[in-house]
Amino acid sequence: MNILKIDSSVLGDNSVSRNLTAGIVADLVAKNPSAKVTVRDLDREAPAHLGNHLLPVLGGPKDGLNAAQQAELDITEAYLAEFMAADVLVIGAPQYNFGIPSQLKAWIDRIAQAGRTFRYTENGPEGLAKGKKAIVVSSRGGVRQDGAALDLHEVTVDVVLRFLGITDISFVRAHGLAMGPEAREAGLTTAKTEIAALNDALRAAA
Repeated sequence: MNILKIDSSVLGDNSVSRNLTAGIVADLVAKNPSAKVTVRDLDREAPAHLGNHLLPVLGGPKDGLNAAQQAELDITEAYLAEFMAADVLVIGAPQYNFGIPSQLKAWIDRIAQAGRTFRYTENGPEGLAKGKKAIVVSSRGGVRQDGAALDLHEVTVDVVLRFLGITDISFVRAHGLAMGPEAREAGLTTAKTEIAALNDALRAAA
């Protein structure tokens, strides 16, 4: 089993999503001791955001790249190789101002490439990253107030993964983290309960 852990929180050791992704990966490795784990810390090694200088890297001819573009191409190819090799994705996705962290979006911009992770067909786009499982840790300071209207960060991750062909997606939610000690504890308890249920389901499927 190949596990790819993606962390995008900027809070370092104080990050709830990081602590939860680490726990999920530890559980997976305990169940699969031979598993290979690859970690991408998108805060400590943040990918450059999409700009004109990156367009040759993300598509089209690769001739004539300058040194900076070649370095970006190398890291992009590494991201793509890790993503395609992964059997399980564990993604930490905190909510920042209604959306996902910009560094997680920058990573998505690197791996969502036509002809590599999806393709266009006469019947519409088709994801090429099928057969993977994704576990998404969704953390936020508040709670959902009105359905999905303020839930853009979960919607974004879910839509992107499905577009790339990944349909086995589980969300672990730690919400209400900034609403006082009781709400924080309740949010963490909910997340731990969801992780336990996820582990039970994985054991049953083994």
